Amino acid sequence: MPAIGKLDRRITIERATTVVDEFNEPIESWAAFITVWAQRKDSSDLVRKEVLGAEQVGSFLLSHFVVRYSSQAKTITPVDRINYDGHIWNIKSTKETAEGRGRFIEISAVRENN
Repeated sequence: MPAIGKLDRRITIERATTVVDEFNEPIESWAAFITVWAQRKDSSDLVRKEVLGAEQVGSFLLSHFVVRYSSQAKTITPVDRINYDGHIWNIKSTKETAEGRGRFIEISAVRENN
């Protein structure tokens, strides 16, 4: 279980929303869902992705964010995203940690390594 002091990163979970403009056209955007304290644990290496057909090479940083369990945090899914430190992180998976049910949630996320 992470100690309280290890939850030292402030992250915002964003959720896709749709609003209607003045012409009654739907516009998709992102809105802040919750802002929480988290522990960030980077994976040991960059994830390198190669798309041979398109001759593209890119690298991504994989991190795991651990947040306290809450009624809102338990609804986080890969359709949401993380806004942290000026970067957008795409959520790949969420799971409860091994510390016990209803204590912490681990969010695995990636971002382009620019």
